[in-house]
Amino acid sequence: MTKQVPLGADRRDAIADAAIHLVATRGLRGLTHRAVDTEAGLPPGSTSYYLRTRNALLTACVSRMLTRDVGGMPPAGGDPVELMIGMTVGLAHDRPDDLVARYELSLEASRQPDLRTAIDEGGRQLRAMLAQLLGGLGVPDPEAAAWPVAAMLDGLMYDRVAGTGATLSPEAFEAAVRRSVTGLIAGLKGAP
Repeated sequence: MTKQVPLGADRRDAIADAAIHLVATRGLRGLTHRAVDTEAGLPPGSTSYYLRTRNALLTACVSRMLTRDVGGMPPAGGDPVELMIGMTVGLAHDRPDDLVARYELSLEASRQPDLRTAIDEGGRQLRAMLAQLLGGLGVPDPEAAAWPVAAMLDGLMYDRVAGTGATLSPEAFEAAVRRSVTGLIAGLKGAP
């Protein structure tokens, strides 16, 4: 049975997914248009047709990860603390390639203004969503609080995929995330 070759928007998603996987597993040096074609099972030249430049390919990775992040947000309602814990643990468990690629791309963005712009815009969108959760918890000035909360959550996920946190059992990682989130939220609620 032959592999079904995606078309249109599905092909763009397949290209971005393959690129993210390559960045996560081979680093930015392993990301070429030809390697993406091979990884995605597409005819040679497909990636170049859709994303002409390397920068367009990198930006497509950022956009695809943001789409998954936003799409993976649970519906409104529920305990915001549990939502933050669940998203952090779930992302580290279910999408480690996205996390590794995100960190690789963030470093690259320090040298590429267009990529920096895409990453910054995505970060603003995610922090705005986080601010809504924090506001629901009664955290004063939730927009200002969203940055340190996002930074802490990102640090926990980074350590899980690229640091010594990878040695923790899933239960120990979740307990550490729970302790960190509840402690930070309690501190933010008590802050003047």
